[in-house]
Amino acid sequence: MRGASRIRFTVLTLVAALLVPPGVTNPLAAQSGDPALPPMGLPASRAESFSSEEPSTTEGALTLLLPVGAQGVAMGRAMTAQRGAETVFWNPAGIARLDQGRFTVFRGSHLAGEATAFSLLLTRQPLGVVAVSYQLLDLGDQDFTDENNNVLGTVSFRDHLAVISFATQLLPALDAGLNFKVFQSRITCRGQCAGAGVNGRTFAVDAGIQAAPLGSLPLRLGAMVAHVGPDLQLINSAQADPLPTRLRVAVSYEVLAHFLETPDVELWLTAEVEDRWTELGSPVVYGGGELLVGREDLFFLWAGYGQGQTGQPAGAAAGLGLRYERFRMGIGKSMSGRNLSGESEPVHISFGVGF
Repeated sequence: MRGASRIRFTVLTLVAALLVPPGVTNPLAAQSGDPALPPMGLPASRAESFSSEEPSTTEGALTLLLPVGAQGVAMGRAMTAQRGAETVFWNPAGIARLDQGRFTVFRGSHLAGEATAFSLLLTRQPLGVVAVSYQLLDLGDQDFTDENNNVLGTVSFRDHLAVISFATQLLPALDAGLNFKVFQSRITCRGQCAGAGVNGRTFAVDAGIQAAPLGSLPLRLGAMVAHVGPDLQLINSAQADPLPTRLRVAVSYEVLAHFLETPDVELWLTAEVEDRWTELGSPVVYGGGELLVGREDLFFLWAGYGQGQTGQPAGAAAGLGLRYERFRMGIGKSMSGRNLSGESEPVHISFGVGF
């Protein structure tokens, strides 16, 4: 089951119990032909896990695993060793060497829903970089209907993520970054269930480093731990779900330096491994490439491939970007899946302005 869909199914189980007016047949369950069955085809074992007193063994806030930004999508999520403004949603150490403030807007669609985000970066070198970011993920709406298909209300599913970042250069070849994040899963209902709803909120921390240990070689290493924080509670503490904490390690190498003497063309190849922090031993591998052409004004070409995991299908991705004077834009597209409407995933767009 996809990660975002799992969140939605979990919430629908709760909403059916809390929001449906007395005496009304569970309209979501009616889709399966039996009011006693869990909504939208949710397996009975899954529904029962949210009515028992045993702690949940699933992960919460799975939408934290979804990629943000055109570059991140196009490079197959291999971003832990990358530098630049878009890394604020990945490894915050990647913004440590920026010498110009930047405001960036991100827009894209996932299998789960539509995402809109922005990031404001303020630089004060050599002290470091501070960033404030926000993302809204629209997971869609669900109508409640009675046995005559009359709409009683509409439930909306939204995930909110606010991030404060700080990154600095600890040593000439070592950068470090920290994200403090507040995550909220909000479910609201309009109609006969107005005034009722479910909200789950928690906070998390990302901590990462990047290093260039060999000054004579164009090699970058990156490592981080992501989404460390308290469990996400939607119903009660017994059913609180742990966050999807991940450990990421990556290496990036510029391969054209051995063949070309011009600094105007670079090709960085990146390999990254990600694993669950609490259950090491089942790593997910990502690979990506970034071709840069130019010096002051740059053209970017990205490509990548990532293995599948919860909420993220395996597949290839590609994209391109352009930096012209103070402006930068990027377009990335995943080739790996289809969204909830059945259409292929549209492009993800990033647009930034420096100041």
